[in-house]
Amino acid sequence: LTRLEQKKMLIRARGGAIKVDHVGIDFALSDKNKQHYEEKKKIGKAAAGLIADGDTIILDSGTTTMEITKNLSSFKELTVITNALNIASQLAEHTSANVIIPGGFLRKTSQSLVGAAAETSLKNFFCDKLFLAVDGLDITYGLSTPNAEEAHLNRIMMSISKQVIVVADSSKFHKRSFAFIAPITEIDAIITDAAVSPEDNQQLENAGVQLIVV
Repeated sequence: LTRLEQKKMLIRARGGAIKVDHVGIDFALSDKNKQHYEEKKKIGKAAAGLIADGDTIILDSGTTTMEITKNLSSFKELTVITNALNIASQLAEHTSANVIIPGGFLRKTSQSLVGAAAETSLKNFFCDKLFLAVDGLDITYGLSTPNAEEAHLNRIMMSISKQVIVVADSSKFHKRSFAFIAPITEIDAIITDAAVSPEDNQQLENAGVQLIVV
């Protein structure tokens, strides 16, 4: 409890603790990895199933997109654009994957590259599918993340992609993080776990978004 309180994840109280859910908190990957791990594994496997040999894809930074990376070894030909150093390192083991890393400023909490150099680099490409990890997914408000530079880079990723697929476990639903990325109507599909509500399912269907539940 003391450690979680120091990380500002909760407030200790008599008989227990109160969860803190600040919109601007940017957790480290090591902390995110421990949250909803089984759901992320299933989402990663399902997302990899949407990829075809010969595709050019973008993998956004995040623990869920890392789970996609772990399921790419069977592809014979694949080009992956990623701004996440940990994902690029994982892909270095796959001899059949061509990896493109944009330049930029390193955000150490997410191990991702952001900023003007990354944005300029990405604008030179066009890809088949973007797999986007988000911290907040509110059907009315849209997609969001704690970092404004990351949000801007995500919008560029969306603009150069034929298909935008959000990968997010159900704990991200009904949450708004600090920086707005895009409205729900600008994505094609969401892959999530079975805890998503029927009401959310219906609202997404009404918005023209395919919901894939694993």
